[in-house]
Amino acid sequence: MTNEAISRTIALPSPFIKKKVECAGGSFLRYYKIKCHGEDALLSTSKCNNKAEEVVFEDDVEYLRSLDPKEWKKQDHYAVLGIKSLRIDATDEDIKRAYRQKVLKHHPDKRKAQGEHVKSDDDYFTCITKAYETLGTPKTRRSYDSVDPEFDDSIPMPSEIKKDGFFKAFSKYFEMNARWSEKKNVPLLGDENSSREFVERFYSFWYEFESWREFSYMDEEEKEKGSDREERRWIEKQNKAARAKLKKEEMARIRSLVDLAYSNDPRIQRFKQEDKDKKLAAKRARQDAVQAKKAEEERILKEAQLAKQKAEEAERAKIEAARAVREQQKKNLRKERKQLRDLCKSKDYYAKTEDESVSHMAAVEKICEMLQIVELQDLTKDLEANGRDAFIKAMKDTEEKLESERKALFETKKSEESKAKKLAALKAPIEWSVEMTQLLIKAVNLFPAGTNQRWEVVANFLNQHGTFTDERRFNAKEVLNKAKDLQSSDFSKSSLKKAANEEAFDQFEKDKKKVASVVDDSSISKSDTKLVNGTAKPKLNGDVPKEVKEERPWTKHEQELLEQAIKTFPASTTERWEKIADCIPNRTKKECMKRYKELVELVKAKKQAANLSK
Repeated sequence: MTNEAISRTIALPSPFIKKKVECAGGSFLRYYKIKCHGEDALLSTSKCNNKAEEVVFEDDVEYLRSLDPKEWKKQDHYAVLGIKSLRIDATDEDIKRAYRQKVLKHHPDKRKAQGEHVKSDDDYFTCITKAYETLGTPKTRRSYDSVDPEFDDSIPMPSEIKKDGFFKAFSKYFEMNARWSEKKNVPLLGDENSSREFVERFYSFWYEFESWREFSYMDEEEKEKGSDREERRWIEKQNKAARAKLKKEEMARIRSLVDLAYSNDPRIQRFKQEDKDKKLAAKRARQDAVQAKKAEEERILKEAQLAKQKAEEAERAKIEAARAVREQQKKNLRKERKQLRDLCKSKDYYAKTEDESVSHMAAVEKICEMLQIVELQDLTKDLEANGRDAFIKAMKDTEEKLESERKALFETKKSEESKAKKLAALKAPIEWSVEMTQLLIKAVNLFPAGTNQRWEVVANFLNQHGTFTDERRFNAKEVLNKAKDLQSSDFSKSSLKKAANEEAFDQFEKDKKKVASVVDDSSISKSDTKLVNGTAKPKLNGDVPKEVKEERPWTKHEQELLEQAIKTFPASTTERWEKIADCIPNRTKKECMKRYKELVELVKAKKQAANLSK
């Protein structure tokens, strides 16, 4: 065969594929039982499988004949059926087989056929029937198994624990009580090499143990024996109370067994010691960390103190060196001054007369006070070289320097006084005149409560429309305080307005007298006429000439105030024109209404002109 044919006949292996499968089968079940319950569980399973072939039913006739059918509730039902050795491990099939054998052998008809005298009313076969009725039904069997007289309800004694050891003594009791568990796969006690997780799972299960054991078999009275419904209810109530009490005692017994095992378990003691050692080690580690931190802080503190000490020493050394330099400078300065004084004294202070000698002596002292070391050295050299001329020049320079210093000092003092006066003037409160007070009232009416930053707006209004003689201006706090004073005082708004109007009228009269012209009584001119509805009416003979009041023009500022007041107080406002007049200084209600009408007529005329142009 060729290589190609051989390659075709040989199948190549397929790649491996990873699949998830579920374990099953007898081998897995055997492994699982060994893993969960140990080798003992496997042995017990094998024993159960072979039990059916090995079961031998006992038949104690003497025991059966000794039974009292009336006291059947006190008998051992497993012993009656001949399966005393199996008891709770007996299967339903075992119970049926045992009952059949008993019936075949002990039925009254069978015994009568063999010539035995049988009492029909009081025969022990009734006990066999009751035993099968009790064990043949799961509910009644569980009730009887719960009070099995062969079961040991005790817990291990200290002597037993000491004699057999912890694991041997408690394993027996936990295995016996495991029969009552509602949950399957009850964990075993284990041995001294069991892990912490295994031990914790064991005690967690038993501390939360759920028992199916119940005590209805021990009811003193049967509910069916009650003559009526009320009596049956009372019997059931008494039975429930007795069962609950016995159930509570049973759970207390299980809890006592678990507590006793937990307190004597060497593994728990070892785990507690390990936890204690671990906590102690952690505590020591924390203490060591605290000590190390404290030592580090102390080291840092010492280093900081040492650095501070070194810095202080260096500063002291620096100060001492500076002081020594100053002392040396003072010493040198005194030396140079003494040398200058001695030189001038030796030259008789470069004076020609006695008066000049006194003035030159004073000038020498001034020069000594004004000049520094280098300047004194230079002056001494100049005096030795040039004599009187150098001295005269130095004296003049000293006088000029002193004069300039005095002027600078005077200017500085003068400017400081001026600044202090200005500051005092700014700090002094502004005097509120009647005009400014009236303007404040109008501003408060113009900007009512609820206005955003109301008092700042009022202060800006006063600063914008008021007249001031200095640089001072109102601020919000001053305006607010003045408004509060006006509100709390007896000085009412009407009296304030009246006083302001009187002052304004007096000022108007003064201005009017300056510009008033003399009217001729004998002549009648256009100025003597009075406008009535647009027509001129001459004065009648005998009328007293009266001075015609000139109409003041509206300024731009007044026009803006009028427009703003009209917008602020709409037509629906009560006493609208009185409020509008309050917002405009030195203007009456009548003047405001007249100006408004003029503006309306002006607007209408402009609209008509625009329509005609189109």
